[in-house]
Amino acid sequence: MRRARFILLLSLALSTASCTQTGRKAGDIAVIGDSVMVWNSRGGNDIGSVVAAELGREVVNRAALGAQVSVSSLASIIGLSIPAQLPPGGWNWVVANGAANDLGLSCGCTRCDDEIEALISPDGRSGAIPDLIAQAHSQGARVIWLGYYEAPETTSFQGCRPGLVEIERRIALLARDDDKTYFLDAEDILDSANRDLLDRDRTHPSVEGSDLIGKEIARMISEADQRS
Repeated sequence: MRRARFILLLSLALSTASCTQTGRKAGDIAVIGDSVMVWNSRGGNDIGSVVAAELGREVVNRAALGAQVSVSSLASIIGLSIPAQLPPGGWNWVVANGAANDLGLSCGCTRCDDEIEALISPDGRSGAIPDLIAQAHSQGARVIWLGYYEAPETTSFQGCRPGLVEIERRIALLARDDDKTYFLDAEDILDSANRDLLDRDRTHPSVEGSDLIGKEIARMISEADQRS
């Protein structure tokens, strides 16, 4: 089952590669992560496009379906590494998400303590996610990490929610102590009872869902820039 799911994600990633914008070596705002970030891109309604439209700023979206934060060598080779999405050069902001595919593909969303620990330690100070955030900081960027929303009807990531909630609790700890990192919980934006906010697969955001998330990210960037 995991092999079949991996093959499906790979085929989706390759089929949608053409609709993911090519990264530059330097720019304003970079978006990296998994399918949540790139969903609705065919119509120009993905989260990154909403941020660009709201702020009137350049946004490069490198996110991809099936991408993982901590990946195997095979996943890296086929372009599913979220850290590898981060374009070189200087950036003002990096908007990132990830971890669902890590849990779904490595441990089937159950008994994932080791995978969670590898992604981020209980104090939020070490692991693949803090390393990625530190890399963005080293390139001059402030970081917004987007947490996941609740998707009660999903068939792709059943059982993942407890692990993802714990990961995001740790990311929130990291952000609390780091004035260059912001955590945005998508559950505060998307009402799980509103079925119109999720696409037909009941996992990814609808156009309306992407719009709400993108507008909140744009608001956070605008307010933070005004304070700096």
